[in-house]
Amino acid sequence: MIRRLLAFVACALPLAAAAQYPSKPIRMIVPLAAASAVDNAARIVTQKMAANMGQPIVIENVPGAAGLIGTKQVAAAAPDGYTLGGFNDSIMTMLPNLHANPGFDILKDFEPVSLVATIEWGLVANNASHIRSAADLVAAAKARPGEVNYGSGGNGSPQHVAMALFASQAGISMTHVPYKGATQAALGVASGDVPVAMQGLATVAGLARGGKLRLIGLAATTPNPQFPGVPTISESGLAHFEFNSWFTIMAPAGTPKEVISRLHAEVVKALADPDVRAKLVDQGLTARGTTPAELGAATREQLARYGKLMKDAGIKAE
Repeated sequence: MIRRLLAFVACALPLAAAAQYPSKPIRMIVPLAAASAVDNAARIVTQKMAANMGQPIVIENVPGAAGLIGTKQVAAAAPDGYTLGGFNDSIMTMLPNLHANPGFDILKDFEPVSLVATIEWGLVANNASHIRSAADLVAAAKARPGEVNYGSGGNGSPQHVAMALFASQAGISMTHVPYKGATQAALGVASGDVPVAMQGLATVAGLARGGKLRLIGLAATTPNPQFPGVPTISESGLAHFEFNSWFTIMAPAGTPKEVISRLHAEVVKALADPDVRAKLVDQGLTARGTTPAELGAATREQLARYGKLMKDAGIKAE
């Protein structure tokens, strides 16, 4: 009888804690630099979530090793809903294909909460560069194979994979110049250290609107009303080219299902707010709000897809 009572109490405690969740501030680790696309998206959405939930959500940027350091911290955190990860698809589906042992298993060490938004992408160029379209970049790379540099947020980063995909489809060879993050790579284009890069619009929107660099092509199938006059890369000669990335919320494995459900509901509620949606659109993001199961399925599919792409492109850990 006593054993049954103890077992009941043990089962009831997590349920009681979940019912009171959240009762203190929540920490969200973003394993990427401040002002990156994921960081911008996280701050927009979690600000509304925090207001609705009555507890702060504190963003902690833990960049380094292309996201490995911060991601491992989330995996090792207590599964109580008070430490979350704000991840992109590089962390979830590129790094595991790049490293034989990244220090975590994305499918086993985390509980999906939601694909919050997709980050739309574009091709950017330095203002002084003669490259003014995707077609110009292809022509320059074909005229000088391997001599045109492009920047990225690091080896195996989304910027690296996006440009590798572009080069593969265009049949060109360029030289990869890795930086310590997406923001640094964007600033590298603005300063003229590298002539071009493929970047999330959330990272480069401010630089483009401020005249620090040129957005010369959208990596989407349709134009973006937030960037009038900018053609799609498909319209510039590379038919059917498309690339975007994710902003997701993940929790450590073992987080109670009731907490995951609450967090997912709060994501959906935040994304329904017109002001949140407008801010996301202004940053070049598209609101999603998938279920945990849908994010899990998309992760497994993307793992396989990028595994093949990175193998074909010869992208390896340095």
